[in-house]
Amino acid sequence: MKILYIECAMGASGDMLLSALAGLLPDKNTFLQTINSLPIPGIRVDIGPCTRQGISGLHTKVSIGGIVEGEELHEHEHGHTHKHEHAHQHEHHDYANEHEQEHSHAHDQNSLDPILALIDSLPLSKKVVTDAQAVYRLIAEAESKAHGKPVAQVHFHELGMMDAVCDILGVCMLLEMLSPDRIIVSPIHLGSGTVHTAHGTLPVPAPATAELLKGFPVYSGDIVGELITPTGAALLRHFSTDTGSMPAMTVSQIGYGMGTKDFPRCNCLRVFWGTAAEAESLTDGVNDQIVELCCNIDDMTSEALGFAAEILRDNGALDVFFLPVMAKKNRAAYLLVCLCRPSDEHKMAVSLLKHTSTFGVRRSLQDRYILNREYRSTDTPFGPVTMKYGFGYGIEKQKPEYEDIAEIAKRTSLPISAVYDEILKALP
Repeated sequence: MKILYIECAMGASGDMLLSALAGLLPDKNTFLQTINSLPIPGIRVDIGPCTRQGISGLHTKVSIGGIVEGEELHEHEHGHTHKHEHAHQHEHHDYANEHEQEHSHAHDQNSLDPILALIDSLPLSKKVVTDAQAVYRLIAEAESKAHGKPVAQVHFHELGMMDAVCDILGVCMLLEMLSPDRIIVSPIHLGSGTVHTAHGTLPVPAPATAELLKGFPVYSGDIVGELITPTGAALLRHFSTDTGSMPAMTVSQIGYGMGTKDFPRCNCLRVFWGTAAEAESLTDGVNDQIVELCCNIDDMTSEALGFAAEILRDNGALDVFFLPVMAKKNRAAYLLVCLCRPSDEHKMAVSLLKHTSTFGVRRSLQDRYILNREYRSTDTPFGPVTMKYGFGYGIEKQKPEYEDIAEIAKRTSLPISAVYDEILKALP
Protein backbone atom coordinates (compact mmCIF):
# COMPACT_ATOMS: atom_id res chain seq x y z
CA MET A 1 0.00 0.00 0.00
CA LYS A 2 1.51 3.32 -1.14
CA ILE A 3 1.16 6.08 1.45
CA LEU A 4 1.61 9.84 1.05
CA TYR A 5 1.88 11.68 4.37
CA ILE A 6 1.55 15.48 4.17
CA GLU A 7 3.08 17.38 7.08
CA CYS A 8 1.46 20.80 7.44
CA ALA A 9 3.55 22.17 10.32
CA MET A 10 3.80 25.47 8.40
CA GLY A 11 0.40 25.36 6.73
CA ALA A 12 -0.15 24.58 3.07
CA SER A 13 -0.67 26.32 -0.25
CA GLY A 14 -1.03 25.16 -3.82
CA ASP A 15 2.52 26.00 -4.89
CA MET A 16 4.13 24.56 -1.74
CA LEU A 17 2.26 21.28 -2.20
CA LEU A 18 3.18 21.23 -5.89
CA SER A 19 6.86 21.78 -5.04
CA ALA A 20 6.90 19.07 -2.37
CA LEU A 21 5.25 16.50 -4.65
CA ALA A 22 7.62 17.37 -7.50
CA GLY A 23 10.46 16.56 -5.11
CA LEU A 24 9.28 12.93 -5.04
CA LEU A 25 9.80 12.51 -8.79
CA PRO A 26 13.05 11.01 -10.09
CA ASP A 27 12.92 13.54 -12.93
CA LYS A 28 10.64 16.57 -12.73
CA ASN A 29 11.49 17.76 -16.26
CA THR A 30 8.84 15.57 -17.90
CA PHE A 31 6.20 17.05 -15.61
CA LEU A 32 7.39 20.60 -16.33
CA GLN A 33 7.37 19.99 -20.08
CA THR A 34 3.81 18.71 -19.86
CA ILE A 35 2.39 21.54 -17.76
CA ASN A 36 4.24 24.23 -19.75
CA SER A 37 2.93 22.78 -23.03
CA LEU A 38 -0.70 23.30 -21.98
CA PRO A 39 -2.52 25.87 -24.13
CA ILE A 40 -2.80 28.51 -21.40
CA PRO A 41 -1.48 31.76 -22.96
CA GLY A 42 1.47 33.44 -21.27
CA ILE A 43 1.86 30.89 -18.48
CA ARG A 44 5.17 29.38 -17.43
CA VAL A 45 5.86 27.17 -14.41
CA ASP A 46 9.40 26.91 -13.04
CA ILE A 47 10.53 24.66 -10.19
CA GLY A 48 13.99 25.21 -8.79
CA PRO A 49 16.13 24.44 -5.74
CA CYS A 50 15.66 26.58 -2.66
CA THR A 51 17.30 26.54 0.77
CA ARG A 52 15.75 28.03 3.89
CA GLN A 53 17.32 27.91 7.34
CA GLY A 54 19.65 25.15 6.24
CA ILE A 55 16.97 22.91 4.71
CA SER A 56 16.99 22.29 0.96
CA GLY A 57 13.87 21.80 -1.10
CA LEU A 58 12.07 23.06 -4.19
CA HIS A 59 10.22 26.30 -4.88
CA THR A 60 7.65 26.90 -7.61
CA LYS A 61 7.20 30.16 -9.49
CA VAL A 62 4.32 30.73 -11.89
CA SER A 63 4.85 33.60 -14.31
CA ILE A 64 2.05 35.15 -16.32
CA GLY A 65 3.25 37.17 -19.27
CA GLY A 66 6.66 37.36 -17.61
CA ILE A 67 5.27 38.57 -14.27
CA VAL A 68 5.80 36.23 -11.33
CA GLU A 69 2.48 35.96 -9.53
CA GLY A 70 2.60 37.07 -5.87
CA GLU A 71 5.53 39.44 -6.41
CA GLU A 72 5.19 42.15 -9.05
CA LEU A 73 1.42 41.65 -9.21
CA HIS A 74 1.04 42.73 -5.61
CA GLU A 75 3.38 45.68 -6.00
CA HIS A 76 1.94 47.05 -9.22
CA GLU A 77 -1.75 46.28 -8.76
CA HIS A 78 -2.47 46.54 -5.06
CA GLY A 79 -0.59 49.57 -3.78
CA HIS A 80 -2.42 49.84 -0.45
CA THR A 81 -2.71 48.10 2.91
CA HIS A 82 -4.25 45.07 1.24
CA LYS A 83 -1.00 44.64 -0.61
CA HIS A 84 1.15 44.91 2.47
CA GLU A 85 -0.75 42.38 4.54
CA HIS A 86 -1.33 39.86 1.77
CA ALA A 87 2.13 40.26 0.33
CA HIS A 88 3.42 39.57 3.83
CA GLN A 89 1.25 36.55 4.40
CA HIS A 90 0.50 35.14 0.98
CA GLU A 91 3.74 35.84 -0.82
CA HIS A 92 5.36 32.84 0.83
CA HIS A 93 2.52 30.80 -0.64
CA ASP A 94 2.99 32.36 -4.08
CA TYR A 95 -0.58 33.39 -3.42
CA ALA A 96 -1.92 36.51 -5.05
CA ASN A 97 -5.37 35.24 -5.85
CA GLU A 98 -4.82 31.60 -5.66
CA HIS A 99 -5.00 32.85 -3.41
CA GLU A 100 -7.05 35.96 -3.07
CA GLN A 101 -10.24 34.57 -4.44
CA GLU A 102 -12.67 37.05 -2.93
CA HIS A 103 -9.92 39.34 -1.61
CA SER A 104 -9.17 41.09 -4.91
CA HIS A 105 -10.73 44.23 -6.34
CA ALA A 106 -12.48 44.98 -9.57
CA HIS A 107 -9.85 44.26 -12.18
CA ASP A 108 -10.63 41.73 -14.93
CA GLN A 109 -12.60 39.00 -13.22
CA ASN A 110 -13.86 35.52 -13.99
CA SER A 111 -16.56 33.39 -12.45
CA LEU A 112 -16.47 29.66 -11.83
CA ASP A 113 -17.99 28.40 -15.09
CA PRO A 114 -15.33 29.87 -17.42
CA ILE A 115 -12.61 28.37 -15.21
CA LEU A 116 -14.26 24.94 -15.34
CA ALA A 117 -14.60 25.28 -19.12
CA LEU A 118 -10.91 26.22 -19.45
CA ILE A 119 -9.85 23.18 -17.41
CA ASP A 120 -12.17 20.94 -19.45
CA SER A 121 -10.59 22.17 -22.70
CA LEU A 122 -7.04 21.17 -21.74
CA PRO A 123 -5.45 18.00 -23.17
CA LEU A 124 -5.27 16.19 -19.83
CA SER A 125 -6.59 12.90 -18.51
CA LYS A 126 -10.21 12.70 -17.38
CA LYS A 127 -9.08 12.14 -13.79
CA VAL A 128 -6.91 15.28 -13.69
CA VAL A 129 -9.69 17.38 -15.23
CA THR A 130 -12.30 15.99 -12.84
CA ASP A 131 -10.07 16.49 -9.79
CA ALA A 132 -9.08 20.05 -10.75
CA GLN A 133 -12.69 21.06 -11.37
CA ALA A 134 -13.75 19.53 -8.05
CA VAL A 135 -11.08 21.54 -6.20
CA TYR A 136 -12.23 24.79 -7.81
CA ARG A 137 -15.85 24.01 -6.94
CA LEU A 138 -14.82 23.54 -3.31
CA ILE A 139 -13.15 26.96 -3.30
CA ALA A 140 -16.13 28.66 -4.94
CA GLU A 141 -18.62 27.00 -2.58
CA ALA A 142 -16.55 28.00 0.45
CA GLU A 143 -16.29 31.61 -0.76
CA SER A 144 -20.02 31.60 -1.46
CA LYS A 145 -20.89 30.41 2.03
CA ALA A 146 -18.36 32.65 3.76
CA HIS A 147 -19.49 35.83 2.02
CA GLY A 148 -23.21 35.11 1.60
CA LYS A 149 -23.48 35.24 -2.17
CA PRO A 150 -24.39 32.65 -4.83
CA VAL A 151 -21.59 30.59 -6.33
CA ALA A 152 -22.28 32.21 -9.71
CA GLN A 153 -21.39 35.61 -8.21
CA VAL A 154 -18.03 34.49 -6.81
CA HIS A 155 -15.32 36.02 -8.98
CA PHE A 156 -11.64 35.22 -9.37
CA HIS A 157 -9.07 37.86 -10.29
CA GLU A 158 -7.81 37.01 -13.78
CA LEU A 159 -4.06 36.86 -13.19
CA GLY A 160 -4.38 35.25 -9.78
CA MET A 161 -6.89 32.81 -11.26
CA MET A 162 -4.37 31.60 -13.85
CA ASP A 163 -1.71 31.18 -11.18
CA ALA A 164 -4.09 29.10 -9.08
CA VAL A 165 -5.17 27.05 -12.10
CA CYS A 166 -1.53 26.07 -12.66
CA ASP A 167 -1.01 25.16 -9.00
CA ILE A 168 -4.19 23.07 -8.88
CA LEU A 169 -3.55 21.37 -12.22
CA GLY A 170 0.04 20.67 -11.22
CA VAL A 171 -0.93 19.02 -7.94
CA CYS A 172 -3.64 16.96 -9.66
CA MET A 173 -1.17 15.84 -12.35
CA LEU A 174 1.51 14.90 -9.82
CA LEU A 175 -0.90 12.91 -7.67
CA GLU A 176 -2.09 11.03 -10.74
CA MET A 177 1.54 10.21 -11.56
CA LEU A 178 2.30 9.09 -8.00
CA SER A 179 -1.04 7.28 -7.52
CA PRO A 180 -0.98 6.87 -3.71
CA ASP A 181 -3.40 4.47 -2.05
CA ARG A 182 -3.72 6.67 1.05
CA ILE A 183 -3.15 10.39 1.53
CA ILE A 184 -2.86 11.30 5.20
CA VAL A 185 -2.78 14.92 6.36
CA SER A 186 -1.18 15.99 9.64
CA PRO A 187 -2.80 18.53 11.98
CA ILE A 188 -2.68 21.83 10.09
CA HIS A 189 -0.90 24.95 11.39
CA LEU A 190 -3.15 27.90 10.56
CA GLY A 191 -1.01 30.81 11.71
CA SER A 192 -2.53 33.64 13.75
CA GLY A 193 -3.40 37.31 13.68
CA THR A 194 -5.47 39.13 11.09
CA VAL A 195 -5.43 39.80 7.37
CA HIS A 196 -6.58 42.93 5.49
CA THR A 197 -8.90 42.13 2.57
CA ALA A 198 -11.52 43.77 0.39
CA HIS A 199 -13.99 42.61 3.05
CA GLY A 200 -12.11 44.41 5.81
CA THR A 201 -9.79 43.07 8.48
CA LEU A 202 -10.46 39.37 8.97
CA PRO A 203 -9.10 36.86 11.47
CA VAL A 204 -6.72 34.10 10.40
CA PRO A 205 -7.75 31.77 8.88
CA ALA A 206 -9.92 33.70 6.42
CA PRO A 207 -13.61 32.66 6.44
CA ALA A 208 -13.45 30.64 3.21
CA THR A 209 -10.34 28.81 4.40
CA ALA A 210 -11.98 28.04 7.73
CA GLU A 211 -15.00 26.65 5.88
CA LEU A 212 -12.78 24.33 3.83
CA LEU A 213 -11.00 23.06 6.93
CA LYS A 214 -14.10 21.86 8.78
CA GLY A 215 -13.43 18.40 10.16
CA PHE A 216 -9.63 18.70 9.96
CA PRO A 217 -7.44 18.83 13.08
CA VAL A 218 -5.98 22.36 13.16
CA TYR A 219 -4.11 24.67 15.54
CA SER A 220 -3.07 28.34 15.58
CA GLY A 221 0.49 28.08 16.93
CA ASP A 222 2.76 31.05 17.56
CA ILE A 223 3.48 32.17 13.97
CA VAL A 224 1.89 35.52 13.07
CA GLY A 225 0.57 35.37 9.53
CA GLU A 226 -1.75 33.37 7.30
CA LEU A 227 -0.16 29.95 6.68
CA ILE A 228 -2.98 28.04 4.99
CA THR A 229 -4.55 29.36 1.79
CA PRO A 230 -7.96 28.52 0.29
CA THR A 231 -6.28 26.61 -2.54
CA GLY A 232 -4.11 24.63 -0.13
CA ALA A 233 -7.14 23.87 2.04
CA ALA A 234 -9.26 22.82 -0.95
CA LEU A 235 -6.55 20.49 -2.28
CA LEU A 236 -6.17 18.85 1.13
CA ARG A 237 -9.93 18.46 1.50
CA HIS A 238 -10.37 16.91 -1.94
CA PHE A 239 -7.48 14.46 -1.85
CA SER A 240 -7.04 13.45 1.81
CA THR A 241 -8.25 10.00 2.81
CA ASP A 242 -7.24 10.32 6.49
CA THR A 243 -5.97 12.88 8.98
CA GLY A 244 -3.77 12.56 12.03
CA SER A 245 -0.28 11.49 12.99
CA MET A 246 2.04 9.58 10.67
CA PRO A 247 1.18 5.87 10.55
CA ALA A 248 3.72 3.08 10.79
CA MET A 249 5.28 3.26 7.35
CA THR A 250 8.55 2.59 5.55
CA VAL A 251 9.62 5.93 4.04
CA SER A 252 11.42 5.82 0.70
CA GLN A 253 11.34 9.51 -0.33
CA ILE A 254 10.80 12.93 1.24
CA GLY A 255 9.86 16.13 -0.58
CA TYR A 256 10.14 19.72 0.66
CA GLY A 257 8.02 22.50 -0.84
CA MET A 258 9.48 25.88 0.12
CA GLY A 259 7.59 29.10 0.69
CA THR A 260 8.89 32.59 -0.07
CA LYS A 261 8.70 34.43 3.23
CA ASP A 262 11.09 33.94 6.14
CA PHE A 263 9.63 32.91 9.49
CA PRO A 264 11.27 31.99 12.81
CA ARG A 265 11.18 28.38 11.61
CA CYS A 266 11.67 26.86 8.17
CA ASN A 267 8.76 27.81 5.94
CA CYS A 268 8.12 24.56 4.11
CA LEU A 269 5.58 21.84 3.52
CA ARG A 270 7.02 18.33 3.84
CA VAL A 271 5.70 15.13 2.29
CA PHE A 272 6.71 11.55 3.07
CA TRP A 273 6.32 8.79 0.49
CA GLY A 274 6.47 5.10 1.31
CA THR A 275 4.59 1.92 2.07
CA ALA A 276 2.66 0.71 5.08
CA ALA A 277 5.13 -0.86 7.48
CA GLU A 278 3.02 -4.01 7.66
CA ALA A 279 2.53 -4.27 3.92
CA GLU A 280 5.98 -4.74 2.46
CA SER A 281 4.79 -7.67 0.32
CA LEU A 282 1.59 -9.36 -0.77
CA THR A 283 1.97 -11.83 2.10
CA ASP A 284 1.70 -9.09 4.73
CA GLY A 285 -1.46 -7.47 6.01
CA VAL A 286 -2.09 -3.83 6.81
CA ASN A 287 -2.43 -1.78 9.99
CA ASP A 288 -4.54 1.36 10.00
CA GLN A 289 -6.80 3.37 12.28
CA ILE A 290 -10.52 4.01 12.46
CA VAL A 291 -12.69 6.11 14.75
CA GLU A 292 -15.41 4.50 16.85
CA LEU A 293 -18.32 6.77 17.76
CA CYS A 294 -21.00 5.52 20.13
CA CYS A 295 -23.96 6.63 22.22
CA ASN A 296 -26.72 5.07 24.32
CA ILE A 297 -30.28 5.36 23.02
CA ASP A 298 -33.31 4.49 25.16
CA ASP A 299 -36.10 6.63 23.70
CA MET A 300 -36.22 6.08 19.93
CA THR A 301 -38.36 3.75 17.85
CA SER A 302 -36.86 0.99 15.72
CA GLU A 303 -37.88 2.87 12.58
CA ALA A 304 -36.10 6.03 13.72
CA LEU A 305 -32.98 4.09 14.68
CA GLY A 306 -32.96 2.35 11.31
CA PHE A 307 -33.26 5.71 9.56
CA ALA A 308 -30.33 7.14 11.55
CA ALA A 309 -28.19 4.13 10.62
CA GLU A 310 -29.11 4.60 6.95
CA ILE A 311 -28.08 8.27 7.08
CA LEU A 312 -24.73 7.37 8.63
CA ARG A 313 -24.02 4.71 6.00
CA ASP A 314 -25.00 7.09 3.20
CA ASN A 315 -22.54 9.65 4.62
CA GLY A 316 -19.65 7.18 4.45
CA ALA A 317 -19.73 5.18 7.69
CA LEU A 318 -17.69 1.99 7.44
CA ASP A 319 -20.21 0.18 9.63
CA VAL A 320 -23.16 0.95 11.91
CA PHE A 321 -24.58 -1.52 14.42
CA PHE A 322 -26.65 -1.72 17.60
CA LEU A 323 -26.03 -3.67 20.82
CA PRO A 324 -28.66 -4.22 23.53
CA VAL A 325 -27.60 -2.64 26.84
CA MET A 326 -29.08 -1.73 30.21
CA ALA A 327 -28.97 2.06 30.50
CA LYS A 328 -29.50 4.43 33.42
CA LYS A 329 -32.69 4.12 35.48
CA ASN A 330 -32.69 0.41 34.52
CA ARG A 331 -33.98 1.14 31.05
CA ALA A 332 -33.52 -1.31 28.21
CA ALA A 333 -31.59 0.56 25.52
CA TYR A 334 -29.33 0.23 22.50
CA LEU A 335 -25.67 1.11 22.17
CA LEU A 336 -25.35 2.67 18.71
CA VAL A 337 -21.83 2.19 17.32
CA CYS A 338 -20.58 3.95 14.19
CA LEU A 339 -17.19 3.09 12.67
CA CYS A 340 -15.69 5.66 10.31
CA ARG A 341 -12.46 7.00 8.84
CA PRO A 342 -10.72 9.69 10.92
CA SER A 343 -11.37 12.24 8.18
CA ASP A 344 -15.14 11.61 8.48
CA GLU A 345 -15.30 11.82 12.28
CA HIS A 346 -16.75 15.33 12.56
CA LYS A 347 -19.37 14.70 9.90
CA MET A 348 -20.47 11.44 11.53
CA ALA A 349 -20.63 12.94 15.03
CA VAL A 350 -22.83 15.78 13.80
CA SER A 351 -25.11 13.28 12.02
CA LEU A 352 -25.45 11.26 15.23
CA LEU A 353 -26.41 14.36 17.20
CA LYS A 354 -28.85 15.46 14.51
CA HIS A 355 -30.60 12.18 13.70
CA THR A 356 -30.75 10.53 17.14
CA SER A 357 -32.05 11.64 20.52
CA THR A 358 -28.61 11.57 22.16
CA PHE A 359 -27.10 14.68 23.74
CA GLY A 360 -23.53 13.41 23.46
CA VAL A 361 -21.28 11.12 21.43
CA ARG A 362 -18.26 9.24 22.74
CA ARG A 363 -15.27 8.70 20.47
CA SER A 364 -12.15 6.55 20.46
CA LEU A 365 -9.37 5.99 17.94
CA GLN A 366 -8.91 2.29 17.23
CA ASP A 367 -5.94 0.51 15.68
CA ARG A 368 -6.93 -2.43 13.52
CA TYR A 369 -5.42 -5.24 11.49
CA ILE A 370 -6.89 -5.68 8.03
CA LEU A 371 -6.16 -7.94 5.08
CA ASN A 372 -5.10 -6.56 1.73
CA ARG A 373 -8.16 -6.59 -0.49
CA GLU A 374 -8.78 -6.98 -4.20
CA TYR A 375 -11.95 -7.26 -6.26
CA ARG A 376 -11.95 -9.38 -9.41
CA SER A 377 -14.59 -10.53 -11.86
CA THR A 378 -14.63 -14.34 -11.95
CA ASP A 379 -16.47 -16.69 -14.32
CA THR A 380 -18.95 -19.01 -12.56
CA PRO A 381 -21.77 -21.36 -13.68
CA PHE A 382 -24.10 -18.37 -13.24
CA GLY A 383 -21.95 -15.97 -15.26
CA PRO A 384 -19.40 -13.34 -14.14
CA VAL A 385 -19.41 -12.67 -10.39
CA THR A 386 -17.38 -10.09 -8.45
CA MET A 387 -15.16 -11.84 -5.92
CA LYS A 388 -13.58 -10.16 -2.90
CA TYR A 389 -10.09 -11.50 -2.16
CA GLY A 390 -8.30 -10.97 1.15
CA PHE A 391 -4.66 -11.82 1.84
CA GLY A 392 -2.03 -11.08 4.46
CA TYR A 393 -0.43 -12.47 7.63
CA GLY A 394 -0.20 -15.84 5.86
CA ILE A 395 -3.96 -15.89 5.32
CA GLU A 396 -5.90 -16.04 2.04
CA LYS A 397 -9.67 -15.98 1.71
CA GLN A 398 -12.30 -15.14 -0.87
CA LYS A 399 -16.04 -14.65 -1.09
CA PRO A 400 -18.55 -13.52 -3.71
CA GLU A 401 -20.04 -10.06 -3.32
CA TYR A 402 -23.52 -10.08 -1.84
CA GLU A 403 -25.11 -7.90 -4.52
CA ASP A 404 -24.05 -10.34 -7.25
CA ILE A 405 -25.30 -13.49 -5.52
CA ALA A 406 -28.55 -11.75 -4.50
CA GLU A 407 -29.19 -10.84 -8.14
CA ILE A 408 -28.49 -14.45 -9.22
CA ALA A 409 -30.79 -15.82 -6.51
CA LYS A 410 -33.62 -13.59 -7.70
CA ARG A 411 -33.00 -14.47 -11.34
CA THR A 412 -32.83 -18.24 -10.77
CA SER A 413 -35.29 -18.50 -7.85
CA LEU A 414 -32.63 -20.42 -5.89
CA PRO A 415 -31.93 -19.85 -2.19
CA ILE A 416 -29.10 -17.40 -1.74
CA SER A 417 -27.19 -19.99 0.32
CA ALA A 418 -27.37 -22.45 -2.59
CA VAL A 419 -26.01 -19.85 -5.02
CA TYR A 420 -23.19 -19.03 -2.57
CA ASP A 421 -22.23 -22.70 -2.15
CA GLU A 422 -22.39 -23.42 -5.88
CA ILE A 423 -20.09 -20.49 -6.69
CA LEU A 424 -17.52 -21.55 -4.09
CA LYS A 425 -17.55 -25.14 -5.40
CA ALA A 426 -16.81 -23.91 -8.91
CA LEU A 427 -13.79 -21.85 -7.88
CA PRO A 428 -10.34 -23.30 -8.67
